[in-house]
Amino acid sequence: MIPPSSRLRPLQVAVLALLAISALVLATAIRNGRPTFPTTALPHPPADTPADRASTLGPAAAAPRPDTRPAFTPPSAASLPDTAFGKTVRQGEQIFLHTPQNAPQFAGNNLNCSSCHLDAGRRPDAAPMWAAYVMYPAYRAKNGHVNTLAERLQGCFRFSMNGKPPAADDPVLVALQTYMFWLADKAPTGVPLKGHGYPKLAAPPQKADYLRGSQVYARNCAVCHGDEGQGQKNGEHWVFPALWGPDSFNWGAGMHQLKNAAGFIKANMPLGRGGLLSDQEAWDVAYFMNAHERPQDPRYTESVAKTRAKYHDSEDSLYGLEINGHLLGSEAPPSGGRLAQGTGR
Repeated sequence: MIPPSSRLRPLQVAVLALLAISALVLATAIRNGRPTFPTTALPHPPADTPADRASTLGPAAAAPRPDTRPAFTPPSAASLPDTAFGKTVRQGEQIFLHTPQNAPQFAGNNLNCSSCHLDAGRRPDAAPMWAAYVMYPAYRAKNGHVNTLAERLQGCFRFSMNGKPPAADDPVLVALQTYMFWLADKAPTGVPLKGHGYPKLAAPPQKADYLRGSQVYARNCAVCHGDEGQGQKNGEHWVFPALWGPDSFNWGAGMHQLKNAAGFIKANMPLGRGGLLSDQEAWDVAYFMNAHERPQDPRYTESVAKTRAKYHDSEDSLYGLEINGHLLGSEAPPSGGRLAQGTGR
């Protein structure tokens, strides 16, 4: 009789049996001269392996949803009718392309509408005019009420052009709205179209940084926009717009908001090479660009602090923040540009 301490436990018996079977299989394989492989499928990896985690993560980790917004292509320039209506469309196009020359009484800087709305307002993801036209009238949080298209364009002149808003029935606004109407011919109304506005980038992996942004700017932007963001012109003709300083958009313009600037830059810059920069680089260079002084917000109220509290109280705006020892907005050139100086032409 085997004493209790010497008895084989069930687990030991199982192990010995498994070893015996393995030895028999190995001997058979050696005798037959070929290896033996399992004929059944291998088990799935345990749930905490990378392969299984990828399949069990929730919606937040899923691939981005496809863009299901309707696509639209504006009519070609060659299709413009040779009529009185077509003449007004062409006037609007020329105002759009050469704003200071064709609307000097309203433009306070040397930017054109096409500086931010590329390819004469046609390019998707550069706030195209055909996509904007079909969305107005619309409520805007910026001024807290429903805006007509005319009021929206007035805001462009006041903020982006750092100038003076035309009256709603002024021929300049009539021509611009006619041009937008023609670009949106046969587009569905009230429906966000593919390419509308600027792309909405996810928050960057790292917080946007001035130093990294300056490096991105030096490598990719300065050759066109200048080392000091002053822009570039050929004689009297501006080729690339100023990104900051007295001849740029003012602190009330949408492009001073980091998310707008980052989305625009990611999709469209460097010019002709949109998508070259990573999301992080787009956020960094947007931060760098908007961490410089520009003309004062025309809504300025008593002080920089009060103006920030009323109009810029958001992480999206650097107005009223101290960057590199300078309080942004405290030394802003007056809003209105050359119109305020009485040098409009």
